Amino acid sequence: MDGLSALETYHLLHAARADLLRRLERRDEAAAAYRRALELTANQAESRYLERRLLEVS
Repeated sequence: MDGLSALETYHLLHAARADLLRRLERRDEAAAAYRRALELTANQAESRYLERRLLEVS
């Protein structure tokens, strides 16, 4: 797996992107990025955080 492919499966990349998009008020894109981060995380605490953020932009 090359470096770019590895990053695509890293949930924090999508979470950080979502936070940036949220701050830029690009809500639809932020929601999509939060959803992708949720798909990739296995940590329950992170999932709860991402779910709350998703609700804020949805």
